[in-house]
Amino acid sequence: MPTPLQERLTRLVREFPRRRVVVVGDAVADQFLYGEISRVSREAPVLILRHERTETVPGGAANCAANLATLGAQAALVGMVGADESGRALVGELTARGVDCRALLSAPAQTTATKVRILAGHAHSTRQQVIRVDYEAAPLADDQLKAQLAAQLRAACAAADAVIISDYNYGVACAEVLDALRAAVRERPVPVLVDSRYRLLEFAGFTSATPNEDEVEHVLGRRLNEDATLAEAAADLCARLGYDALLVTRGPHGMLLVERGRAPLHIPTASTREAVDGTGAGDTVIATYTLALALGATYADAAHLANHAADLVVMKRGTATVTPAELLASVLENDER
Repeated sequence: MPTPLQERLTRLVREFPRRRVVVVGDAVADQFLYGEISRVSREAPVLILRHERTETVPGGAANCAANLATLGAQAALVGMVGADESGRALVGELTARGVDCRALLSAPAQTTATKVRILAGHAHSTRQQVIRVDYEAAPLADDQLKAQLAAQLRAACAAADAVIISDYNYGVACAEVLDALRAAVRERPVPVLVDSRYRLLEFAGFTSATPNEDEVEHVLGRRLNEDATLAEAAADLCARLGYDALLVTRGPHGMLLVERGRAPLHIPTASTREAVDGTGAGDTVIATYTLALALGATYADAAHLANHAADLVVMKRGTATVTPAELLASVLENDER
């Protein structure tokens, strides 16, 4: 017999298709180059890989949008890519996954941020990442592009049930875009969730955020070695930002939810299995958390559901997503109370 929590969470998952979420932020092309180790080079003491295949999948804000779409929601992405091969491949992947890319601008003067992970192994072994090569996008400095992004976001917000800011410090979440977002939600209030690797303090006055423990320490400029210290610091940060709640992800230690006027909630991982790959897990967390909140869930229920999603996605290699069927199975198999 399902518990009351399980019943609430399963009902949320089944209602995901009713919601439209807009993601605004820095789209990244995650590329995975797979190769078989063939021999050692004569030119230098390095391995030679025989190329097998290269895959391009959504990363950054694009991965957040892809997670929303895979969960069954209506997802739209406001951002920018370059008019280059990586940008075209990224837009193709997003479109194939059902993400609305009409507000994803293609700018010839920009480079699509691309992270190339090279995975190597012997003929019958699992491929392991040996190096990552990053093609960095220059910070957005074109005022005309900023104005276009702000206009696209205002238009997208007219039909949104929630908005996610996915900031990887490439400039899409600039002052002009944030001003447009604040104006839009004043006219039509919806939850605004923030995922920012470096600039969380610049996103005050929204609804909630999902930093990991390291990011909280970075913002505060100090180490937090005990659960009680982390909870106190997270509550202070939540109040400082003017949020209703803050969900701190803690890897194998689960999650910590601090909510205004409530005691901190420590949520252990739903599974005892060791994580395989944490790439992009934060995007899965904020996508699930936001969808639940957009459906009117409590912060606690939204956090529990995001915790299930996180436990599922870290068991997959590479930048991955979670399906509603997987999420429902996890909720029903793990008796949280």
